[in-house]
Amino acid sequence: MTASPILAAKDLTRRYGGIAAVNGMSLDVRPGEILGLIGPNGAGKTTMFDLLAGSVIPTSGQILLAGRDVTGHAAHRRLGQGLGRTFQIPRPFPELSLVENLMLARQNQTGERLWASFTSPRRIAAEERVAREKARDLLALVLLDKLADQPARVLSGGQRKLLELARVMMADPQVILLDEPAAGVNPSLLEVLIDRIRAINASGITFLLIEHNIDMVTRLCNRIVVMASGSLLCEGTPEEVARDPRVIEAYLGGAGA
Repeated sequence: MTASPILAAKDLTRRYGGIAAVNGMSLDVRPGEILGLIGPNGAGKTTMFDLLAGSVIPTSGQILLAGRDVTGHAAHRRLGQGLGRTFQIPRPFPELSLVENLMLARQNQTGERLWASFTSPRRIAAEERVAREKARDLLALVLLDKLADQPARVLSGGQRKLLELARVMMADPQVILLDEPAAGVNPSLLEVLIDRIRAINASGITFLLIEHNIDMVTRLCNRIVVMASGSLLCEGTPEEVARDPRVIEAYLGGAGA
């Protein structure tokens, strides 16, 4: 039997006035997979991602995370529940080191509470040591460990994407939403990024990615969902999607939302 979806959208709609950016969209993300979400410009992919991440609340419909209804939960709450996301344009704190950027993403730290700074200094110090060690391990995972103590401003666009991936891993997510990871990344670093996504996926993390680089999508994903005009157009293997006349028409005809 097919495992229950770890992330599911059911009949999601998001309206802005009389315009439906997403219109009755449903999808299931299966545990352990890398699912691709593609579509022509204006198809509603970014709005769909924002709905799933919690930065936008749907006009109607439902979002389930590991079977739990999270439809009304804000993005920071969903992150604590196991749903992380990256952004198309990473914005690290430029003057902080890579380690410090990652440590800021650690969830539920005792030191975040003012009174604890006075009552639990040893606990805070111990948690910071653990967070720093984890940050260095994740930087090694994304091959940035040699730059761990350098300010984030020294990073190239591709390296920032790797840092963003490590940053979201600090929150111990079950599912990661990847927003155009290939954008602005040179070919050599793109190979590193693809390899690191595969390695993280092999450790048990599920991915849903939006990407215009179809070669990257077909290399990473066994299943692809296609949107057009805010709705589901089709889904299937990369080969099935590539042969579907509706997909060809949507791209060549410029279907939009």
